[in-house]
Amino acid sequence: MLASQAIPPNGPRTRIAVTGLGAVSAWGWGVPALREGLRSGRTAIRPFSRFDHERQRTHVAGEVPGADPLRVPGSWPRLSWADRFALFAAKEALEQAGLAPPFSPDVGVYFGTSTAGIYESEEYLQAAWQGRRARRDLFASWQLNGPGDAVARALGISGPVATVSSACASAALAIEAALSDLRAGLVEVAVAGGADSLSRLTYSGFNAMRAVDERPCRPFRADRAGMSLGEGAGVLVLESEAHAGARRARPIAELRGAGASCDASHMTAPQPEGRGAALAMRRALEDAGVESDAVAFVNVHGTGTPLNDDAEARALASVFGARGARLPITATKASVGHLLGSAGAIEAVAAALCLREGEVHPTAGEGEPDAALAVNLVQGVPLPLPPGVALSTDFAFGGANAALVLGVWTAR
Repeated sequence: MLASQAIPPNGPRTRIAVTGLGAVSAWGWGVPALREGLRSGRTAIRPFSRFDHERQRTHVAGEVPGADPLRVPGSWPRLSWADRFALFAAKEALEQAGLAPPFSPDVGVYFGTSTAGIYESEEYLQAAWQGRRARRDLFASWQLNGPGDAVARALGISGPVATVSSACASAALAIEAALSDLRAGLVEVAVAGGADSLSRLTYSGFNAMRAVDERPCRPFRADRAGMSLGEGAGVLVLESEAHAGARRARPIAELRGAGASCDASHMTAPQPEGRGAALAMRRALEDAGVESDAVAFVNVHGTGTPLNDDAEARALASVFGARGARLPITATKASVGHLLGSAGAIEAVAAALCLREGEVHPTAGEGEPDAALAVNLVQGVPLPLPPGVALSTDFAFGGANAALVLGVWTAR
């Protein structure tokens, strides 16, 4: 269901507040680490140790550092890395929102993922092949509903729990689903986001396609040579205006709209003209009730692959016209890597932070922007944010496209 289908037939649409943020990334455990890392203009993509990659053609990724500071008595050994990321980020977001168990059935969980606990399944199979004792609970971690279900179990959330898996658009589509249910009154609070971990499957697959750069990715740079994989989670606590107002919550931002589309073009490559991406952006803006001139900046998909960046630049030009060459854009993936099914969540968190701080974080990496793409890439230091809304985009294998519109919360 498109979010626009949830518009009530009469009266104003329910406003949706973002009251909490949570994040796990290559910068560390928590939103403060992400915020400081993004503002620095540096990258957290570096050599990693999650698994042996000696025989791979590349050797860098956005790996979450250190052991998880979260401890969940009883269930901890059974949680995959993706589950841990999800639960930590959800707890952080709910704490910031001022919400704690017990939760009513009006609270739901909406999560996106691409591989969930596939890394743990790889560990199980490797142990079995080597004749070592293999933990069966690791093999059970492969289920895509793992991260969202882990959040619901640990926190006692008995409302709807939904998992979206549509490659790199997963988390943004999960947030759109939460927006739709909030507007329809099916829930009053949504814990929405995504989680994914590094795995041999994804690292080997993207390397086999020659889609991974040997250096940290450099979106929209003239010498870009591919993407960099990452891992982690992003979570937003979303509430109806009435629910947030009744408990005197302090919103961080407003989730104003969402849109989706499909290229229906190619299994892995984007539609060259960016038509599907442009359609998702237009639908998101229409759903938010704003014109393209209201967009202050775009947190672009920005993988750093030649084809994706070219198609996305064309999509921006299609939506924003001549203004597309002046509109500030930033690419979170240059700092933390491509979090696959969680990309849309960590980037929505980053966009909300930009709105809260009044600045656009720079795109990490060096090199001149590709002059052929005609984009205004924020580099070096944060850019003071002009008035307007933020557009965050995610485009996936198979042609799935998603876009979110966030804005500064204004009291009425």
